[in-house]
Amino acid sequence: MAQGTAETDITGTLSRFVAGTRLPALPDEVVARAKLLVLDLIGNIVRARHDAESTPSLLAMARALGMAAGNTGVFGDAARYTPAGAALLNGALAHSLDFDDTHAGGSLHPGAPVIPAALAAGEMTGASGADVLAAIIAGYEVTCRLAVALPAVDHYRRGFHPTATCGAFGAAAAAARVFGLDADGVASALGTALSQCAGSLQFLANGAWTKRFQVGWAAMSGLAAATLAREGFKGAAAPIEGKHGFLAAYAPSPRPERVCQDLGTVFELMATAVKPYPSCRYGHAGIDAALALREEIGLKPETIESVVLGLPHSGMILIGDDIERRRDPRNVVDGQFSGPFVIASALATGEMGWDSYKHLDDPTIRSLLPKIDCRPDDEIERHFPRYMGARLTVRAAGQTHERVVVIARGEPENFPDEAGLRAKFAGLTDAVLGADRARALADAVLAIDAAPAIAPLIRLGAPLGAARLAGD
Repeated sequence: MAQGTAETDITGTLSRFVAGTRLPALPDEVVARAKLLVLDLIGNIVRARHDAESTPSLLAMARALGMAAGNTGVFGDAARYTPAGAALLNGALAHSLDFDDTHAGGSLHPGAPVIPAALAAGEMTGASGADVLAAIIAGYEVTCRLAVALPAVDHYRRGFHPTATCGAFGAAAAAARVFGLDADGVASALGTALSQCAGSLQFLANGAWTKRFQVGWAAMSGLAAATLAREGFKGAAAPIEGKHGFLAAYAPSPRPERVCQDLGTVFELMATAVKPYPSCRYGHAGIDAALALREEIGLKPETIESVVLGLPHSGMILIGDDIERRRDPRNVVDGQFSGPFVIASALATGEMGWDSYKHLDDPTIRSLLPKIDCRPDDEIERHFPRYMGARLTVRAAGQTHERVVVIARGEPENFPDEAGLRAKFAGLTDAVLGADRARALADAVLAIDAAPAIAPLIRLGAPLGAARLAGD
């Protein structure tokens, strides 16, 4: 492959970075953070395998297509799947609760497509935990850097879902790294991923489950692209920077130079946040504000006269526009992408958790929804894309209360410690795996870099019969 600058040979530069990524050469803090992100994502997969309403149809599809006849694991499931099936299901399940990690600058969820592809590739090849973790770190960089370069807000305005589109490239990069492909092989995998990157925001129209599926598809398509490259398949040249490449085709005014800026010295993975609430990340700063006001002033729902949630423009697209529909959520996806619902839940109940979606028809919450408006906020916009902040203004009992939250809980500057993430993991997994097995799985994930093979770790994610929930 011809050498070039990062601006003119983006694919080549990224491919050399991916192929050359080795765990001992990475900063300790990047390795430590990556392990926490893997732990967080696996917890989401385990619970979604049993709780997400879309799971039965996903499993039925996998069985019908012959994907449930392999030797690759899906977390929270005792069955074994083909590598493609495992990547697809783990990716879709990772995103099903909308509780997975987020990258503010790229406005996407990098872990959900990348980690399942790397794990499936690891089981295919008997890879070590260190190689899989290095691949995951490389995949995060590819995913996040592409999203920032689009930039994501323009991508959204064209109706694309960047977790799925950018995630296909990150998944391909991660799987290619696990396979040990050289830079030309990685480039070929990225060239093939270009033909598969897809993801539409049309799910917002009716609370469709396609948002989850297309992320799983990105994981599977990335694995397929890397496998093709491993077998000598020729992918498109310059798939990122080319005339008909990703940046030119998927956004009107991309910033190609941003893809490789500080590559290998500044890690976008470190700018990835984890979620304390299972809903669109754009609502989290507002939830923080609502919970704080509720506690500080003893706010009672019956005294609330009006609420305004101030958001960045990208946040309006996902949780604030078409306000009358946002005020009338009919299903879980509607609720996850409704600024009014998540704020009403926090104000009315003092929490916004997975069980909050059982209260979509709660009379108190329903009484608050018409009182909540969402508006673009110029001050909040100035902090974006670094932060997905919010301003919450509540008028109650004749008084106005305001709270601005710029850095939401879970952001890199406000990142939970290992104990906090273990607690979230236990809350998601204990009911499925049993507390002892869940703890053993968490221990194994946090020691993934010392594992001689990845398969035993993945097998710990299979529930024992006595601990399994309904849903098989």
